[in-house]
Amino acid sequence: MKLRIVPIMLTVVISASVLFGGWFLYRHMALQNPLATVVSQYDGVKSSHIDIKQDTVTLNLELAPDTNLQGLVQHIKQEGKSVIGKRELRIQVEDHSSEALDQWWEQAMLSVAEAMDNKQYTDIQSSLEQLAAQSPNLKAKATIDDTNVYVSLSDGKSGKFIILPRQPGKMEVWNHA
Repeated sequence: MKLRIVPIMLTVVISASVLFGGWFLYRHMALQNPLATVVSQYDGVKSSHIDIKQDTVTLNLELAPDTNLQGLVQHIKQEGKSVIGKRELRIQVEDHSSEALDQWWEQAMLSVAEAMDNKQYTDIQSSLEQLAAQSPNLKAKATIDDTNVYVSLSDGKSGKFIILPRQPGKMEVWNHA
């Protein structure tokens, strides 16, 4: 029996292109497009980049300064449930902060970290309000859900968004200690 190389190679190339082309179309049309539509519907989202892997969905977002970050996350979780499924949702917000916001956040970090460590989440908003009273054009808002604390800082032109997990990583003892 004599094998013909050209028909075999042609069959392999066509099969691979159909298989991978179908996988690409499924991923793009059935997963990324619906999630991109859900994200873009929310007020304040300038742009988004979606990366869907087997066990994670990563969203890189560019937001307007006054966007409600917690509301956006809840919207994505509810409306994108069919796409996200059991995957872990990771949200990364592009930092378009000003130098004044960065300095202000450095002052607020100590009181916010202390409130997070003590699980006194209401202290976060009160400490942010006290520090915001010193700067007339600064808006500071802290909101909470079952997994994260969302801190939004804005001076009207730029915004800084911080997502703080409520359950910090636990330190383990080394076996060699």
